[in-house]
Amino acid sequence: MNRRVLVFICLLPAVFLLAVSLTGAQQPKKIHRIGYLAGGDPTAESARAEAVRRALRDRGYIEGQNIAIEYRYAEG
Repeated sequence: MNRRVLVFICLLPAVFLLAVSLTGAQQPKKIHRIGYLAGGDPTAESARAEAVRRALRDRGYIEGQNIAIEYRYAEG
C-alpha cells in the first residue's frame, strides 16, 4: 500500500471527528425557576408581583427568556 494512501486513511477519521466536535449542538440556555409565594389573593398581590418582575427585569432576568416565575397564593 502506498504510504500516502495509508496516511490519508489514518488522518481522515481524525479530521472527521475534529469537525464533528467543533460543530456540536449548543447546549440550551438554563432557565432558572423562581417561586413567588404571597399571603393574599392574586388581584391584591398583582402590584407587588409586577414590582418583583420589574426589579428582576432591571437586573437582566426576563420572564420566559432566562427565568420562569411560579406564582402561589394563600388567598387568606
